[in-house]
Amino acid sequence: MLSYQHIYHAGNAADLHKHALLAWMLDYLTGKDKPLSYIETHAGRGLYDLSAAEARKTAEADAGIARAEAGNWLSADHPLMQPLMAVRTRYGDSAYAGSPLIAQHFLRDGDSAHLAELHPAEYDALNNVAGTAKLYRQDGFAMAQAVSPPTPRRGLMLVDPSYEVKADYAAIPGFLQSISRKWNVGILALWYPLLRDDQRQAGMIRELQSSFPDALTSEIRFPPAKPGHGMIGSGMFVVNPPWGLDAEATRIEALFRD
Repeated sequence: MLSYQHIYHAGNAADLHKHALLAWMLDYLTGKDKPLSYIETHAGRGLYDLSAAEARKTAEADAGIARAEAGNWLSADHPLMQPLMAVRTRYGDSAYAGSPLIAQHFLRDGDSAHLAELHPAEYDALNNVAGTAKLYRQDGFAMAQAVSPPTPRRGLMLVDPSYEVKADYAAIPGFLQSISRKWNVGILALWYPLLRDDQRQAGMIRELQSSFPDALTSEIRFPPAKPGHGMIGSGMFVVNPPWGLDAEATRIEALFRD
């Protein structure tokens, strides 16, 4: 399906949760003088304008990055604030960094990046900001299978589908198991929504926790963006979590409970 465009949701509470943990992991990985690979299965356009009509139509960023900054949730030296400030300096005060630009901020010469995006307009927009990353206009799950294990073998994969294809919930456990067999040292980070009265994500996570008992599960909950909206929270499931990520996840989770 090619209808999903993240501009309507960019910078929302789920993005804040996901991107804060992603940036923390990338900062941790690049703190060591060893090359790494970054793989993203559903990259989107990479750069978002939170003043655009699409973003203001939902105004979801008001409960996400705008709320976090107003409440000083993230210190100036938090890993997420570094790429966010960089894109604002380059593209303007309403710019917001999607995960490809967050990764781009941290990656160094000698690191590699593989980004998949199937939507033609999103792919074209991503192509304008992707830098040296290798882009794939194809199904992200297929791309990830094809490039795993990557070179360098050290690294991180972000799996972030829209879940418009409902079969994703059933397919993802097997997908992560397959990638883990090929790339047993890779950090595999899966984002998923928490939906009202919907047990698909709960069943998926139970299966994943059974397969990966040492993985990190981080979940936050928040009010629906608008009355009747189904998403009431955000989850991150991380296989091979780096040391210290659990403490950062606990800190982020507490912010949403205050």
